[in-house]
Amino acid sequence: MFQHFKWWWIPPAIVAEMASFVCFAGLQYELLKSGGLEAPLAPLLKMTFASQALTNSLPGGNAVSTVYGFRWFRRFGADDTLAAWSLAGTLVASVVTLSLVATAGLVLATGEGASLDLIPVIIGALLITVAVGALFVYERPLAIVVTWAIRASRSVRGRPRGDAATQIERIVHWVTTVRLGWRQIANVVLWGTANWLFDCACFAMMFLAVDSSIPWKGLLLAYGAGQLAATLPITPGGLGAVEGSITIALVAFGGPRVTTVDAVLIYRLISFWLVLVIGWVLCCDLALQVRRGRWSLHPLTAPVEAGPDADPGPENSPNKGAEPSSTVST
Repeated sequence: MFQHFKWWWIPPAIVAEMASFVCFAGLQYELLKSGGLEAPLAPLLKMTFASQALTNSLPGGNAVSTVYGFRWFRRFGADDTLAAWSLAGTLVASVVTLSLVATAGLVLATGEGASLDLIPVIIGALLITVAVGALFVYERPLAIVVTWAIRASRSVRGRPRGDAATQIERIVHWVTTVRLGWRQIANVVLWGTANWLFDCACFAMMFLAVDSSIPWKGLLLAYGAGQLAATLPITPGGLGAVEGSITIALVAFGGPRVTTVDAVLIYRLISFWLVLVIGWVLCCDLALQVRRGRWSLHPLTAPVEAGPDADPGPENSPNKGAEPSSTVST
């Protein structure tokens, strides 16, 4: 591999990977802004790297990262409701846009006469994630789903106890605290999609680095399928799952076995291990800032508001669910 290694592709690949994190931070920024909070950009980006490092390196990293992100959103000025809503929205938007990327790859691969029989899996993932995302926009189907879930839980486990109507109202109120307008939804989708495409661009450049042609026929599909596999909490950061699934898919598309393995390993060296190091460095930097008293919890300066292009009906009024109360990622 090193005899034909073209190292000059590594710097632009690293730039593409860093750009993917900028886009992911932009996604979080847009969600917080939809709730009336403009988070500081540099600390938000640092928190994004640090959260990924926690996810990739600790047992139960997803849970640790979620708590970490919640506390930093609070430090940025979000109250509990906006912080939790933004974290949930980030997860949903990330998976929805990944499913869109994987579906685009499926369309391209099918046009070339190959899809690895992934049509049911990827289309199913797309439909499910879009349906979940729609619950953040439309209140009526949300109420139906919540009602069904509570009744099913009661019939199976006998919980939750108490008045069902009150519980349903509380959950619906929490999910619809911030109502996204179509412009805001478009911005979130653009940020999320750009995040995955920049990361995929980093991966594509690794084939050029190992002196191989980019396998355009199945690149986007293999990448999307591999990242979807990484969302399963089997190993921290999808370690092993991403490498194996992407390699198998590309080899099945006819890619050279040796150069494909080399490209995948170098890609993961950047997207996993380099990000891990950067994330922990920034995590320590943010921790020092907290110890110096820079990021203490403070109240929101304005109530949670819907976007300017949200529907003007009473259920979408700008201050629906807003709380001018006190006070969330590293």
